[in-house]
Amino acid sequence: PYRCSECGKCFSHPSYLKAHQRTHTEEKTHICSECKKAFGCLSHLKVHQRIHTGEKRYICNECGKSFSRSSSLLHHQRIHRGEKMYKCFKCGISFSDLITIKYHRQEHAREKKYRCSECGKSFDQSSKLRTHQFIHTGEKPYRCSECGKSFKVPAYLSAHQRIHTDERPYT
Repeated sequence: PYRCSECGKCFSHPSYLKAHQRTHTEEKTHICSECKKAFGCLSHLKVHQRIHTGEKRYICNECGKSFSRSSSLLHHQRIHRGEKMYKCFKCGISFSDLITIKYHRQEHAREKKYRCSECGKSFDQSSKLRTHQFIHTGEKPYRCSECGKSFKVPAYLSAHQRIHTDERPYT
């Protein structure tokens, strides 16, 4: 057997040892002719080149979807088996694919954590809660300088001010 002096891993052929040793030295002698990306192992380059050729030799026997990497096929097959590999640490729900859990995490980020102490209504932004609270206080802090009319929301004041300028942005 041929043993790596760096990590002790054994190989049956000297060329396998030589290829393995490149992982320690980060020597990348195999260059992709399409994009110039470099690889330490020829086999890694060959797998990479499928991106450019569009070759997808790994086919799912359940649905026929094809993949350029065997690892992608194995990952895909979890869906058919109902495996849920991605668990949300916030709520404990599990998902079968990364895209779905990423979307789910964004939902948590949009949770309405600002709650009105008067009525219990929740908002995702503190500014929306403050504006809402004017309903309870009757406060209208946004005043038109032309006519003195007051509004609870700045956008309502802006819309109102158009009557003084004859601005018609939607016609």
